[in-house]
Amino acid sequence: MNVKILIVDDHPVFREGLAASLAALPEIEVVGRAADGPEAIEMAATGDADVVLMDLNLPSISGVEATARVCALPEPPAVLVVTMVDDDDTVVAAMRAGARGYVLKGSTGEEIAAAVTTVASGGAVFGPGVASRLLAAATSTPPARGGPASAFVGLTDREADVLELIGEGRSNQQIARDLGLTVKTVQNYVSRILDKLQVRDRTQAALRVRDGHGVP
Repeated sequence: MNVKILIVDDHPVFREGLAASLAALPEIEVVGRAADGPEAIEMAATGDADVVLMDLNLPSISGVEATARVCALPEPPAVLVVTMVDDDDTVVAAMRAGARGYVLKGSTGEEIAAAVTTVASGGAVFGPGVASRLLAAATSTPPARGGPASAFVGLTDREADVLELIGEGRSNQQIARDLGLTVKTVQNYVSRILDKLQVRDRTQAALRVRDGHGVP
């Protein structure tokens, strides 16, 4: 029995190349392609796919948020993240959102197919670095927070850290330096924060922090 997959990536060349590579394998059937999060969620809701191959850097909504929404469907497919890095805060956030693992974009079609088969059967696929971080997060007690962002339910501790600094008017570069993150990781956090707060831009997010209003 073939595993049916939905490929989600905003880069058409990579998306179509991956589809062609996987479609050539006997155990894989590509049943859909999506270029952004909302399209991915809509297509995943049809129930046609067993596994969603999810890019994290998507327009409109982040891949992490799209993963969370796909995993919240009544009969969700498994989500397998496709990423450029193998030990990043965004990858860990996707695992917490419900993804069952990740594969690197440089992997061969056979390697990706093996990961797809694993998660389709209920298994998990991720490296020891991410595994140890997930275990540490699951077994540790979150630190107490007293800043204004702590009133925003639905945010992780790190997202609250970023939101507090946004409220102080810091740029992504300054936030990255203060928190010891890459600018790209901060950009991903900001995208998720805007999604969760349902605001259009960081200025509105900063105003929400200063006004002390929580997530609607």
